[in-house]
Amino acid sequence: MWLLGTARANLVFFPQPEDVPGGYAILSHTWLEGKEETFQKPSRSSPPWFNPRDRLTPKVRSFLELAEQHGHEYAWVDTCCINKESSAELSEGINSMFRYYARSTICYVYLSDVGYSYDDPDEMWIFFRRSRWHKRGWTLQELIASRVLVFYSKEWISLGTKYELADRLKEATGISEAVLRFESPFTDASIATRISWAAHRETARPEDAAYSLFGLFGVNMPTLYGEGRLAFCRLLMEISKTSRDPSSFLLGRRRDRPIAERTR
Repeated sequence: MWLLGTARANLVFFPQPEDVPGGYAILSHTWLEGKEETFQKPSRSSPPWFNPRDRLTPKVRSFLELAEQHGHEYAWVDTCCINKESSAELSEGINSMFRYYARSTICYVYLSDVGYSYDDPDEMWIFFRRSRWHKRGWTLQELIASRVLVFYSKEWISLGTKYELADRLKEATGISEAVLRFESPFTDASIATRISWAAHRETARPEDAAYSLFGLFGVNMPTLYGEGRLAFCRLLMEISKTSRDPSSFLLGRRRDRPIAERTR
């Protein structure tokens, strides 16, 4: 996996997440079209008098600065740590993403549509519950996989941890507090229940509605952009190979209404 050095935003390669000395911080966020970093943007080398971190977008720069302040030497951001020009690296990144979040030391969730308020905290929590972060397909696995997860407002003010906000997160996502607090393994939930967690989430591409669920079912399979709703059919077939959960058969009746129309 590629990681960013938090001090200079230089790309560094590690064969496995477990190989990163001291672990790594990871970012969970929602994309803004045309305003995200790419794999090619961070510099692998630059003159010592210039810090390439300074030319990154405010979101990524603030994340790296915060991670560095908290003592993390390395960090992972999906937009610029996966080489999307390589189909092999993209497929590997998608199949490994749940593991990346699960193995992270800490996950920072940046809520760009939630402003911090000292004067009206009730309104702030209303915006928290309505945040688009709760409605994106990819953020579901990030919420489930990350053991230490901290939410931040658009000003980068801490709102609390996943453990502390479990009741509010249940209202926003429908996921039980026991699962969010790691008191009950998410794998104990039925296949239908896990699929239901994604029922109101959206993805930019229909295939990602299936690809973003790989980690929730322990599935690894090739990513084939262009297959559309067939991706979800392939996902169900892979799940059926290793599961005897009868709830999976109920999902087959819903294939004509692809999850992409109900999720990000």
